[in-house]
Amino acid sequence: MSKEKVREFYGGDDHYEFNRLVQDAFHRLELNTTLHFMDTYLPRTGHVLDAGGGPGRYTLELAQRGLSVTHMDLNPGYVAYAKRVMAEHDLSDKLVASTVGDICDLGEFQAGTFDAVLCLGGPLSHVVDAAEREKAVSELIRVAKPGAYIFCSVIGRLALLRTVLTDFPDEITMEIFQRYCDSGDYDGSNGFTACHFFLADDLRKAFDRPEVECITLLGLEGLSSANPKELNNLFEKDRAAF
Repeated sequence: MSKEKVREFYGGDDHYEFNRLVQDAFHRLELNTTLHFMDTYLPRTGHVLDAGGGPGRYTLELAQRGLSVTHMDLNPGYVAYAKRVMAEHDLSDKLVASTVGDICDLGEFQAGTFDAVLCLGGPLSHVVDAAEREKAVSELIRVAKPGAYIFCSVIGRLALLRTVLTDFPDEITMEIFQRYCDSGDYDGSNGFTACHFFLADDLRKAFDRPEVECITLLGLEGLSSANPKELNNLFEKDRAAF
């Protein structure tokens, strides 16, 4: 049921979602920080899986860096959009495949297939069931070659609680707020879709396996995310300071 909610929630404006991270300086924080660490650790050549890749923002970035990419998402509209984006940029030759699929079941790929694996923007957060999340993590690890890097980003619980304080203060006295605090689980009943909001330790523990080494754990937005207006103004007036 939660997967249907996620598919329905992200079944709207493909163009907006593709451009969401470049619409202003505030949203670029997530993209720029992710790209910095991708450029630090990605191989210069090879085949990368973009699991839960949405409409293909990172698929395009990977292909522009010369990498071959398999793109996969739960939403058929995003799969079609990613194919169009790659064709429009004359990069279809870098797209090995773009398929509808679920990060909880990567059975179409053999173990040790990819030179790097991406699961960015929160696909893992939208797997609300804990056992299913564990399976998804196992799958991301399984399809990566030994020594390959796995890049995974999730939606943070502390940011959610800050948003509740500033935008939905009436919820603080409700039972649902305590559920956010204690478990991070949200059933998708009030505006957003089904989601598990992570604490940093949750993410580290999810990948705490004998065959995995955690290289870097970081916040993609940082302190500046609390001041979007000021950040956007700075981006327009002084790029060096930004």
